[in-house]
Amino acid sequence: MSDYPQIPPSYPLAQPYPPPVRTDSPALGTIALLLAIAGAVGATIIAVFAGVAAGPDVLRALESTTPDGSIDLSLLSPVRGWVLTGEVAFWAGTVLGIWAIVQGGIALASRRGFGAGLAAIIVAAVGPVVFVVALTLALGVGAGLEGL
Repeated sequence: MSDYPQIPPSYPLAQPYPPPVRTDSPALGTIALLLAIAGAVGATIIAVFAGVAAGPDVLRALESTTPDGSIDLSLLSPVRGWVLTGEVAFWAGTVLGIWAIVQGGIALASRRGFGAGLAAIIVAAVGPVVFVVALTLALGVGAGLEGL
């Protein structure tokens, strides 16, 4: 401590600022979650309908392998519309899932919809597994309906 006397300031001391009010909306994470659900569930439902419809012809194509082990894909031409529907559903689900993962990551990093952003990432990551399992089961059901 110094021996000099303290001189009071001639101006008023500054008052501390109140903490800033957060106006961030959780909409970023919520939109990411809706995109993930649309990509995972919507694409899977469309692919299941396409798989059941195309199942019998896929079974016939698999049963008609040539001696060299190749499959005659011309047998799938009667169901090319269903195959295209399943493929479009796959790519649409992929685009929505990637979008949801990126937007969910941004929501996590910026703390704008943390819970929904985390759920969006999880749903979008599990979506392809659900899609493949559901499509495989749908093709099997469609092939099983062949004899009915």
